Amino acid sequence: MDPFHLKKMEFSREKRLKARLAGDRRGDLYPHSLQFYLQPPTENISLAEFENFAIDRLKLLKVVENLGVSYVKGSDEYKSRLEREIRKLKFPFKALVEDDYDARRKDHISHFILRLAYCQSEDLRRWFIQQEMDLFRYRFNELTGDLVEKFLKYVNLSYGAISKEVKEKLAVQLLNSTPGLSGAKVEELEFYKVPLQEAMDLFRVRRVYLLNAFTYVPQTDIVAIVLNNYRTKLSKALALTARSLPAVQSDERLQPLLNHLSHSYVGPDYSIQKNIGKISLEHIDALSVKSFPLCMRQLHKALRDNHHLRHGGRMQYGLFLKGIGLTLEQALQFWKSEFIKGKVDADKFDKGYAYSIRHTYGKEGKRTDYTPFSCMKIILSNPPSQGDYHGCPFRHSDPELLKQKLQSYKIPPTGITQILELVKGMHYQLACQKYFQLTHDVDDIGFSLNHPNQYFAESQKLLSGGREVKKEPSEPESSQQKLSSQKSSCSIPISSNTEADIELEGLDAYFTED
Repeated sequence: MDPFHLKKMEFSREKRLKARLAGDRRGDLYPHSLQFYLQPPTENISLAEFENFAIDRLKLLKVVENLGVSYVKGSDEYKSRLEREIRKLKFPFKALVEDDYDARRKDHISHFILRLAYCQSEDLRRWFIQQEMDLFRYRFNELTGDLVEKFLKYVNLSYGAISKEVKEKLAVQLLNSTPGLSGAKVEELEFYKVPLQEAMDLFRVRRVYLLNAFTYVPQTDIVAIVLNNYRTKLSKALALTARSLPAVQSDERLQPLLNHLSHSYVGPDYSIQKNIGKISLEHIDALSVKSFPLCMRQLHKALRDNHHLRHGGRMQYGLFLKGIGLTLEQALQFWKSEFIKGKVDADKFDKGYAYSIRHTYGKEGKRTDYTPFSCMKIILSNPPSQGDYHGCPFRHSDPELLKQKLQSYKIPPTGITQILELVKGMHYQLACQKYFQLTHDVDDIGFSLNHPNQYFAESQKLLSGGREVKKEPSEPESSQQKLSSQKSSCSIPISSNTEADIELEGLDAYFTED
């Protein structure tokens, strides 16, 4: 049986209240602020709380990703910014906080929710594991020596700290075999006795002392071993959870939630046209150069060159233009004037393409007012094929072709190298942020990029002098409204098909091994 087997999510809100009133019993549920997430949550949870927890953790992992590229991991600046975001989102941030039950519960449940959402593809699993590992590393490094030992016992890693007497006896060997240590540091640091097979990575690079098939690992390096153990467990858990996908996708309670979470956008709602009618058609060419993200600049150029875009391109670009303020009348004029320059005559356009444009504006069919695509939706769904121009250039373009495109846009060689490095690391949105920096000649942009329309809006603010360039690039949600005031901006549509206070239960099948 898989260690992540759920007992039955049988706690109701009433039972959870009793647990809260039980004083010390709450501490039994979450004795540490840090965990390997070995035991799934054993309680029902309302859809509203499910949504809130998932979005907050997704915000936190986005911050972790951004900070990991913007700052040296473990630096004072990195740690202070990450702690600030953890505190703001009400996750556990200090190991010794006594009344930390709610934060630890949220941390536990939200991890498992995102595990369900991010097990669905290799790319999603890889991204989730990397951000969870970085978050875990930060938290582990914040533990004191005593808490490290308690945590190791809690997760059944029998790496005991050696005694003072043993450390004094091996002081010379420990000093000579551990890079960067002085005699004083050897005295101050805890050393852990770890079997060689579990410390091979450190042994290969000669960072530990070896004696009788055991390595002596300083506290500063024990995190590498713990992380490796955590990665193994989390990778297996995601693979097992992925096997439950058919059941998840057939569950009408979860399908609309989880299908959107992995593509979830947590910023402002760009389906609300605040600038409606303020964009004139004659300015679009200039705007495409100055303020369009690369994906939309690519689509605009393809439309101008070919006088046509396939369906995927028309949807992506058309909704973006709608979001920046084009009215339905302007959109019909814009697309028609371009298409009739190609192989589509006016009559064919009016009978076919005009309907789909009116449809995206909510004037035909089910009258759905379609929302502009977020970065995650563009990156993860409907990849372009031969002859298509939609998608994310950083995700879907050949690196050499991307390099040539950036060169043609006068991006400096050092900037191109930085962008390609981010692309290589699969940080596609961060590559787009770097593109923004380079095309707007700013050092730090002051926001985390999650949406093409956000790119346009921030560009216009900057070019018009509407805001100063912030020097805090790693606080992606600080300028956005709190979730409670922007439910409509999340793409997880729970309110349309069920009540928010309905509780989810019986999720055990999704974490079990056949």
